[in-house]
Amino acid sequence: MKKLIGFIIIFLPALIFAQPRVGSVKLGVFDPSATGAGFIIGYEGGWHIDNNLIVGWSVDWFHKNYVDEKLVAEFNDFYGPNSSLNELRAKTNVHAIPLMGNATISWPVAPRTRAYINGGAGIEVLLIYYRNYDNPNNDDFQGAYDFAWRLGGGIAYELGFKSDALIEIAYNNSQPGWQYNVKDSITGRTKVFERSFDMSGLMMRAGFRFYF
Repeated sequence: MKKLIGFIIIFLPALIFAQPRVGSVKLGVFDPSATGAGFIIGYEGGWHIDNNLIVGWSVDWFHKNYVDEKLVAEFNDFYGPNSSLNELRAKTNVHAIPLMGNATISWPVAPRTRAYINGGAGIEVLLIYYRNYDNPNNDDFQGAYDFAWRLGGGIAYELGFKSDALIEIAYNNSQPGWQYNVKDSITGRTKVFERSFDMSGLMMRAGFRFYF
């Protein structure tokens, strides 16, 4: 048994890397619960194991400027109603970068056309620029991360011997966050605020896949 495990550890990567390579560029709209809809672009690299299976990795970039309305309500409760100031304090600039390993299974449904399902798991990294509570015209920076998974499906149409056009829909799930303290300069009260970013939501994308 130990020899079999050793064989798998040593030779499986070599077997995978020996397969034809695949690259995909995808772009579209992502609508996570925390931020609302915005533009997303991604790249997938991998290996074409056979006619029905691709394994590999993916990286995406999603960017959104928005006002965190939930945080505005918490500021109003803590500091007192002041909509314009608290909305300025709750302005947020998020860059989301999911990094995942994934697999795609496909099957023919019509001439030059294949349906596919894909799934992935990995880590979602958030780069967050948010307003300083006491000096809301200034930005603070925070990084956050969480386990992420994704499940979706789509249609691939063969453009040529080494290229496909893609259209797909997928669901992404993750919820990075962190906590920070705010002290009211008037009352002296201190409150712990939790910034939680529910990056779960649907994405619709189109793109191209290339075989090397």
